[in-house]
Amino acid sequence: MIDPVTVGFPKRLPGPGRRAPGLCQEQMDELLMRTPGTYNRFENGQLPNPHRNFLAAIAKILGLSEPEWTFLWQLTRKEAPPRPLHSTAGTSVAGVWQRVVEQIGGALAYVSDAEFDVIAHNEEFRSFFPRGQGPANMMRWLLLDPEARTEVLIDWEALWAPAIMPNLKQAVELRPDNPALVRLEQDVLADPVAGPLYRGCASVPVPHFDGSELPARHAVYGPGRLATCLAEPVTAPGARINVSFFVPAGALGFPSC
Repeated sequence: MIDPVTVGFPKRLPGPGRRAPGLCQEQMDELLMRTPGTYNRFENGQLPNPHRNFLAAIAKILGLSEPEWTFLWQLTRKEAPPRPLHSTAGTSVAGVWQRVVEQIGGALAYVSDAEFDVIAHNEEFRSFFPRGQGPANMMRWLLLDPEARTEVLIDWEALWAPAIMPNLKQAVELRPDNPALVRLEQDVLADPVAGPLYRGCASVPVPHFDGSELPARHAVYGPGRLATCLAEPVTAPGARINVSFFVPAGALGFPSC
């Protein structure tokens, strides 16, 4: 599918020789700066556990999508890729998710992209926030908004910050070239309240499990607890589907996730 001319090779002339369109194996060797026959051995499964840089170079030359990159890595290395191929992975999420979350009742539901921008949400999500208006960027609100830290998220410093900050740290580690994530982390580090906490508690495994509970104050129902379940859209690695059940203080337990 890659026209050799677009990557610097001369146009094929009429006459004997290769007639199939696209790059040949010898051209792939040249583009990869490898010895002749390397790409042939790769295609035939004769390069066990190929190096990540080799796989990334192949993926970029062939213009693989993020799902194709994941498939290539899993096929050749028998594990999930350590990071996305593209820094923009997860910043574009199918619009159908707005229809999906609108159908979810009895729970706060929203979808955020890999930069934590909220791109779809339901009415229950909006009603949770003061003035019925949800934030544009969930991570920025959770970590930097004074109202979130003092009014909405109960015991923010001891409970919410340690639970949320590792998610930002992990996102930046996976996408170090993403300017929005880098800027968000810099803003958190520069904040006199969040900065010291981030330096102290962000570099740990993400402490989340489905049904994780944290105390919060609902704009309509008052204080209570949120139990949260997370999922990731297959075609948008790094994006998150968040479904949270709110139970007012004194009420019985949560629905099952």
